[in-house]
Parts: sequence; structure tokens; C-alpha cells
Amino acid sequence: MRRLLLVLFFLVPLLHADELFDGKTLNGWVVEGAKTFKDGDKNSPAWIVKNGLLCCEATGGFGFLRHERKVKDFVLSVEYRFAAPIKGKRGNSGIGIRTCAFNPKESTKSRPSFYSYEIQLLDDADKKADRHSTGSLYRYVAPSEQAALPAPQWNIMEIECVGPKIKIMLNGKKIIDIDQTKIKELRDKPLEGYVCLQNHGSKIEFRNIKLRDLSGK
Repeated sequence: MRRLLLVLFFLVPLLHADELFDGKTLNGWVVEGAKTFKDGDKNSPAWIVKNGLLCCEATGGFGFLRHERKVKDFVLSVEYRFAAPIKGKRGNSGIGIRTCAFNPKESTKSRPSFYSYEIQLLDDADKKADRHSTGSLYRYVAPSEQAALPAPQWNIMEIECVGPKIKIMLNGKKIIDIDQTKIKELRDKPLEGYVCLQNHGSKIEFRNIKLRDLSGK
């Protein structure tokens, strides 16, 4: 019964949601920042589609994969998993919301973690929750608990933004529930923008990327 309720929790808010990833191509997405990485004696694309999954293959470089659609109020659902640690190095990535196009010449200003919000993704299931852990509004708000599953298990994240209110669920647990107008340093954060996935030099896979637009546009 509990498993059924968990499944229903994720399905109900996303009825009539749009698939942002078709499982075959990068159509609708824009690669920003590093487009390739050094793979032995050749350069390989940082982002590819493989076995129906959206994959960041990079082991170096920095950038984002931004969806071309700008949204205001929405529910975004994403499943992700990191590769198992390699020589002790764990995965690092993120999801940007309500952000702008990334400009490497103004890297800091245009990163989601400064311009708007980055929801941190790390392979840190054994670590305590803080403002830099998985599910945090990176550097601003810590999740209420550590709810991540260790690599290479799949994690399910759902992000709801309605006006200044932001809620985040991770693996069926509500870990963020804020009103940014109540937090002084967040009051002026934008209420509209793009969603993006981060290339932080770690191998990570995404699937079932769905967005339900609540803006009434």
C-alpha cells in the first residue's frame, strides 16, 4: 500500500505533463559551457543520448544543458543516477530552475546557483544534510533531511514552483518547503526562467524528465 501511495504521489501532479526529453535526441535542449571533454586522445561530446537515457559523460569541464522553454509556475519531475564512485571520486551535478542562459564570460552571475537556484545533486547519501548537500537550494537553504540514495541507484526528484513558493520532494520525502519572500537574501530571485541540468565533470544519467506548466499560459 505504501508503495502504491508513493507512485500515486508522483503521478497525480504530473497528469498532462510534457516530456522534456524524448529518449532519442537532444531536441529542445541547448548545450552551454563545455560542449566536449578530453576522452583519451580524442574529444567526446559532454552530453549524449544512450539507451534511452540523457547522459552527461564528461569527466572534466563545466557547463549546463538548458531546456529552451522558459516557464514560470511548474512541477518538474526528474529521475537521476550517478555512476559508482571512481577512485573515490563521487558524483556532482545539479538542476537549475528559473535561471537565465549561461554566459561563460559572466560565469558566476549567470550560474543558476547565483542568478536563481541550483538544486544540488551529489552522491552523498551517507552525509548529513546541509546547505550544500543533495536537495539543497545550493548555498541558501538546507534540505530538512538527507533523502538521497547512493550511486548507482535511481533517485526521483520533484520540484514545484508556484509564485515565490518552492517545494522539493526527493524519493517521496518533502525536503524543501519555502516562501522566498520570507527569506531576505532570496526575495529578489526571479519567478520565471529556464530549467537546466549541470555538467560538473561527473558522469550522471537522467530519465523521465517531465514538466507540467502551471502558469496558465
